[in-house]
Amino acid sequence: MAGHSKWSNIQHRKNAQDKKRGAVFTKLVREITVAARLGGGDLEGNPRLRLAVDKALAVSMPKDNIERAIKRGSGQDDSANVQEIRYEGYAPGGIAIMVDCMTDNQNRTVADVRHAFSKHGGNLGADGSVAYLFSRQGVIQIALDGETTEEAVLEAALDAGAEDVVVDDEGSSVDVLTRPESFQAVRTALEQVGFPVAEADVTERPATTIEVGGEQAESVLKLLERLDDLEDVQNVYSNAVFSEDALSAS
Repeated sequence: MAGHSKWSNIQHRKNAQDKKRGAVFTKLVREITVAARLGGGDLEGNPRLRLAVDKALAVSMPKDNIERAIKRGSGQDDSANVQEIRYEGYAPGGIAIMVDCMTDNQNRTVADVRHAFSKHGGNLGADGSVAYLFSRQGVIQIALDGETTEEAVLEAALDAGAEDVVVDDEGSSVDVLTRPESFQAVRTALEQVGFPVAEADVTERPATTIEVGGEQAESVLKLLERLDDLEDVQNVYSNAVFSEDALSAS
């Protein structure tokens, strides 16, 4: 079992931004469409599509919208011109940031991303400048209560094929870490046992984190929020961990 997890803190920031964004449905529809185009419309045979649909259902997206997006992707019509692009850079204080985009106009997207970095004191870097600091992992957060213990989650998770289990700072939850290809199987196994899954995603997890507070936290949060608000941006990852005061003020 590894050391204390910072993913809960990072995810808390992301979830707070998701609730403020009015374009969350648009981003999810785009992800579903592209996932179906790349891997087919079968949820069982396309883990990326299954995850996208689960996210859509979690925010109460109508099933008709989901089905239309899958059909559109499977038919390869207006999604055919959409491409996935990743940008890398730094926020103030050397905080590493990766920005995953889906766009039909790369010139527009890179201009928007570059402007966001420069406006908030960061800078866009070259390909590979920060990617080595992250690894793609499945993270399944399990809430701990009187009936769910660390030991029980650890045993069930490892039996299901997880790589590690990490206890959060307050001991109120654990993060089950998986390989991306094992994520859905491990999540299903834990849910079948009856463990309460609070959050679950395949994400870019930083190898190390940097704690920020005060004015620096405010600057970094503004940059992350500006990037998140861009129409072509799907996901923003960073290795920043924020104080509770900074999160409350954002």
